[in-house]
Amino acid sequence: MHVVDVVIVGAGAAGLSLARRIAGPAPGGSRDVSVALVDAPPGPLRPPARTWCFWEESGGEYDDLLAASWDRLRVTAPDGTAVTARPAPLRYKMIRSTRFEEHAGALLHRSGCRRYEAVVERVRDLPGGGAEVRGRDGAGAEFRLRARWAFDSRPRQPGPARTTLLQHFRGWFVRTERPRFDPGVADLMDFRTPQPARGLSFGYVLPLGPREALVEYTEFSPAVLGTAAYERALRHYTGDVLALGPFRVTDAEQGVIPMTDARFPRRTGKAVFPIGAAGGATRPSTGYTFAAAQRHTRAIADALARGRTPLVAGPHPPRARLMDAVLLRALDTGRIDGGAFFSGLFRDVPSHRLLRFLDGNTRWWEDVLIGFRTPVGPMLRTVAELPAIRRRPPPPAEHHDPAP
Repeated sequence: MHVVDVVIVGAGAAGLSLARRIAGPAPGGSRDVSVALVDAPPGPLRPPARTWCFWEESGGEYDDLLAASWDRLRVTAPDGTAVTARPAPLRYKMIRSTRFEEHAGALLHRSGCRRYEAVVERVRDLPGGGAEVRGRDGAGAEFRLRARWAFDSRPRQPGPARTTLLQHFRGWFVRTERPRFDPGVADLMDFRTPQPARGLSFGYVLPLGPREALVEYTEFSPAVLGTAAYERALRHYTGDVLALGPFRVTDAEQGVIPMTDARFPRRTGKAVFPIGAAGGATRPSTGYTFAAAQRHTRAIADALARGRTPLVAGPHPPRARLMDAVLLRALDTGRIDGGAFFSGLFRDVPSHRLLRFLDGNTRWWEDVLIGFRTPVGPMLRTVAELPAIRRRPPPPAEHHDPAP
């Protein structure tokens, strides 16, 4: 039995970020808080290497860890019309998870944070106060750890929702024989891809140099593809759309992100709090998670430093969640065309304002101005019907396997 002040379950972006914020030096001196971080042993429960993207001004706390950043963003409509914008003072940034883990791990080692490997089976309140983490270590022995506060980032099934879509993707890190990419421009959405029957699809290109880039095929739809279908879609996109010519794939990544208007609890016990995607950090309308996880963990660490209960505001404000619910419903019903909708927003709304909107950082009047740049009739119809729609458990996971 181990006893600490704070235990964090999961060493992904949210878990590592919270651990380093709590265990690291406080602004006025060192913290006197003991922290334990519990991660799954190497194997299927530990997520593979991946990329995290977000936007902010230059000079951010993770700028030294960036794989790349871009000051120009491009969105290409289904008809090939492209809009390139410079969202100054914001930049689009990418971090590889391996680099982030190395950096955070070194800081935690110096801080004295205790690290354990175990398959966590249960995180619960204790009758006399505090929380307990229980599971099995890599050898199968029982693992138990008690703490004053527990933060749990393990993935969980979203609760009942009015709309649930999936953002699912596969990406190739490619190296071309000849220069094919503009390292200063990131392609956020390229809708010159075959569209699914429900939802939308697009290409996503993050150049790392004139001959290197991460190229992804992404769908927002109710069901995921098989790997072979993602590969066909990527071959179509890199060959027929981008015309990259000869290239080799140096690495790949694949994932699924729930896009749902389900409610995420701020706490699951008196001393137990979900964080990361489990705590609602994923923005339902975009799938971005990293920046919201940083805001959320920063607020939690600040509450703990002040000696307060770490029950802080959710990662996204209520107004943003409502607008996401409307957009998800409008996409799922087919009332709006996803490619035309997002292309129109990037064409008609100043890019720095749109990115702040997607982060939930705009004022109400800015939201109204952006709303007038959307298909007003279908969106108002969706707003009107939303209160009457019953929340239902998400459907079982399905696969569809169309050929582009």
